Amino acid sequence: MTKTPRGLNEAPSEYKPADTVLQIRKIGNSVGVILPKELLARLNLKEGDKLFPIEQPGGGLILTPHDPDFEKAMEVARRGMKRYHNALAELAK
Repeated sequence: MTKTPRGLNEAPSEYKPADTVLQIRKIGNSVGVILPKELLARLNLKEGDKLFPIEQPGGGLILTPHDPDFEKAMEVARRGMKRYHNALAELAK
């Protein structure tokens, strides 16, 4: 039986993140959570990438690779660029 090679970031089709339980473990003088390689591949993450925790109502937690402060700043910038489009176009000449 020949296996078809998967792409570097493609997780096995049988992997189900909902079935994954993560355990907090001691790592040196700290504690951390180890993510399975299948989950890392599915989320296109690698060692050294940053995840930002966002607390949710009801005690939940979302980990995202997108910096929420940067996203807020970009939204303000987009509104300013839209509002002052003509002035910015003149300055760009």
